[in-house]
Amino acid sequence: MIPRTIHYCWFGRTPLPDKAKICIESWKKFMPDYEIKEWNEDNFDVNIIKYTAEAYKLKKYAFVSDYARFWILYHYGGVYFDVDVELIKPIDDILARGAFMGCEKPEFKLDSLNPATGLGMAAPVHHPFYKIVLHKYQNKHFISWSGQITDTVVYIVSRLFEHKMQIQHENGIIFSENIYIYPHEYFCPLNYYTGELTITPNTRSIHHYHASWVTKRTNLISKIKVRLTYIYTKIYILIFH
Repeated sequence: MIPRTIHYCWFGRTPLPDKAKICIESWKKFMPDYEIKEWNEDNFDVNIIKYTAEAYKLKKYAFVSDYARFWILYHYGGVYFDVDVELIKPIDDILARGAFMGCEKPEFKLDSLNPATGLGMAAPVHHPFYKIVLHKYQNKHFISWSGQITDTVVYIVSRLFEHKMQIQHENGIIFSENIYIYPHEYFCPLNYYTGELTITPNTRSIHHYHASWVTKRTNLISKIKVRLTYIYTKIYILIFH
């Protein structure tokens, strides 16, 4: 059983932005029977491992959350959402099926899973795969000897799934390690680069990409670059095809 608790993380001791409050209200609307619990410096030890301690010191709070969400769900079970996830439909059927994660990118197949755990995930207490993820972080530093951020949670989780048995289910859903992994249309219909929103009958939430892990300037430049590439490609196709 997955406990009826929705967890979210908010480190840094700043007020929740209005956009986050709107997303949390959507959880209350579509999951009214669930307790909502905030995790912060008062109830989670940010120095629990070297990785989180170093990330917190550098004010990279999203990376603290990357580890914290697995620790929280392993010890307490329930559902986790980042605060930029807006529910637009109930997920009762998904939770009834069992533990889940969602993918961010349209490229989705058995040999290249890339679950983005901030989109939403759920598990019962002491799920064994979550323990494996925590173990991978145990001796990891946040910054490598070259000064770069070490492996992201998407990379870590994706590489773990590569070595596990995977089974294809209906609607492109993949089952591995007692976790159902859903294609991007379920939890990530908004394209980060183009801004296109594609809602299907399977869509349950929208990830609004507040992107707290990068600076506003970096985020803006990245979006502009990819958007220009996208426009150029569209024009090229119209002219030469």
